[in-house]
Amino acid sequence: MSAGADFFSGFATRTIATPVASIFARVGGNGPPLLLLHGFPQTHLEWRKVAPRLAETHTVVLMDLRGYGDSLVVPSENGVAYSKREMARDAVAVMSALGFERFNVVGHDRGARVAYRLALDAPERVERLAVIDIIPTGEIWKSMDAAGAVQLYHWPLLAQPAPIPETLVRGASIAWLKHMLASWTGDKSLVAFDDALDAYCAAFDQESRIHAFCEDYRAGATIDRRLDDEDQAAGRRIAAPVLILWGTKVRPSEGDAPLKVWQRWAAHAEGRAIAGGHFLPEENPAETAAALLEFFAVSQ
Repeated sequence: MSAGADFFSGFATRTIATPVASIFARVGGNGPPLLLLHGFPQTHLEWRKVAPRLAETHTVVLMDLRGYGDSLVVPSENGVAYSKREMARDAVAVMSALGFERFNVVGHDRGARVAYRLALDAPERVERLAVIDIIPTGEIWKSMDAAGAVQLYHWPLLAQPAPIPETLVRGASIAWLKHMLASWTGDKSLVAFDDALDAYCAAFDQESRIHAFCEDYRAGATIDRRLDDEDQAAGRRIAAPVLILWGTKVRPSEGDAPLKVWQRWAAHAEGRAIAGGHFLPEENPAETAAALLEFFAVSQ
């Protein structure tokens, strides 16, 4: 996606071979290492409005998750190659290749699920963790009532056996992508994505990547949920300090409900709502960047 260079002036591009995948990354700035992991249905471009600000005080690493953007589509069936444990291993390999054995992590949406799995599986790697607009995968499935199922209909849809969801999405991929993006924002529009929308469409409208996205959600309904349940049953908690940010115009946004969930999962959790919908790094980049900078300042 050559358009990315326009958004990340001064960032170097890298393609890093992990044991399983070839991962595309951008690296810029100076200071403590800070890894940013994007969500669905986006790429590393979702950080274009906050990464330059974070790079003023940190060495910022942006990577496309396996199957997304310019990273390799890993062959997979039944979600096996797209569990968040496997995707977290990519993140560790990328940071190790860049010379960072311990680092800070920020994740949004699916990237946040990779990030907290990384913190649980490899606590020695994670200094501090920030997750944007999620609660743990196991908690989502346990709390899926009628309203939640309507809002998060894509979770059970994309998790259906291949090739039905792939076929359905491929039939109207761009229309569905734009609908998803707009429907999850605070103002129900595409305004927040205007400068990256074409790149998102190009990265989404590929048969192999649509299969990868479905594998991501199949893993979420099976492997990821099981791993979460096992951690909870064993009493394992995230050791690193955790910042939780969520939008005021998404469900659940009432009070501090997301924070209360995360306090069951982390020894040290803090957080607050930020004005906007699901895509805070694009809808409200100034407030999002400020909250992240304040939280990660202690690691400098």
